[in-house]
Amino acid sequence: MDNWSGLGLNGKVVKVTKTEYETLADLRYSLRQFLHFSEEAAHNAGVTPQQHQALLAIKGFPEKRGITIGELAERLRVRHHSAVGLVDRLVLKNFVTREHHPADRRQVFLALTERGEKMLEKLSAAHKEQLRRVGPRIESLLKRLRG
Repeated sequence: MDNWSGLGLNGKVVKVTKTEYETLADLRYSLRQFLHFSEEAAHNAGVTPQQHQALLAIKGFPEKRGITIGELAERLRVRHHSAVGLVDRLVLKNFVTREHHPADRRQVFLALTERGEKMLEKLSAAHKEQLRRVGPRIESLLKRLRG
């Protein structure tokens, strides 16, 4: 079996077997299938995939105080001004509100509205169901790569 040698992320030489290439390709294909499902689910619900991701990032942010636009931009891996535009559109759709910090009015936190909560709940339920279907396959591929 042919091996390719290259530097891994940690700088060490890594050999990749044909079987590992096949597993990596299969994993990427499975992830793309899930992402395609996610994009279609968002469109069918009347939001863009990025709007869905933003709703999820806002609701799922680990801090108790809420998420700022800068933190949202980081989570979505977009520029700050792009996150501002995205939030503007979510506010117009009544999915998100901006809440100023009482002590520092310059600091703005994002929160889901009731409408935003319902939209996210609907999408998250569909995603959980899809992950129940495809999760075992993805877990199997990851296990093969780790083992």
